[in-house]
Amino acid sequence: MARYYPVHPENPQQRSINQTAELLRDGAVIAYPTDSGFALGAAYGNRAGIERIRRIRELDERHHLSVVVSDFAQLGRYVEMGNRQFRAVKAATPGPYTFILRASRDVPRSMLHPSHRTVGARVPNHVTALALINALDEPIVSSTLVLPGQDEPLADGWQIKEALDNDVDAVLDSGDAGRLPTTVIDLTGDEPLIVRRGGGGTELFE
Repeated sequence: MARYYPVHPENPQQRSINQTAELLRDGAVIAYPTDSGFALGAAYGNRAGIERIRRIRELDERHHLSVVVSDFAQLGRYVEMGNRQFRAVKAATPGPYTFILRASRDVPRSMLHPSHRTVGARVPNHVTALALINALDEPIVSSTLVLPGQDEPLADGWQIKEALDNDVDAVLDSGDAGRLPTTVIDLTGDEPLIVRRGGGGTELFE
């Protein structure tokens, strides 16, 4: 049965944030709120957690998972960016975007696209998500919580607890998750490729 941690949307209780972070360190898979709906998350490098996320969403290894960090400056450790990619990502973060980029050597193989060595990268604009990442003091491996057969991310914490009570270890809920998935932009080619339109505008990439 999943633990449920309700927190204030503007000032999330640090105790609940810390308890959720500790669960992640211990190998948990959680659901947590972001500016693009809820996401499934595991601690960076948690291979079993990554496999559980893929199983819950019924994703194969070609679907990009994301390295979610709290600040743009942290991305350089996990992805490779030339000047063009650097400017594009910086202009759009923090926000409801996922960028597909070449992964650095620090990224675990279990997160990589099997053919292209690419990974998702994300800096959310959401108080609770950022507080959790900072408490964990390392990235969260994430995937937007869109259940199989659905098109939109789940945005209600209690609904998620009921639907995934036996699949996740905890639900962190601040009652203010976004309602649209991230806009996904592939920056690995000569020109930006809009993979999915979501909560982030695409004007910068068209």
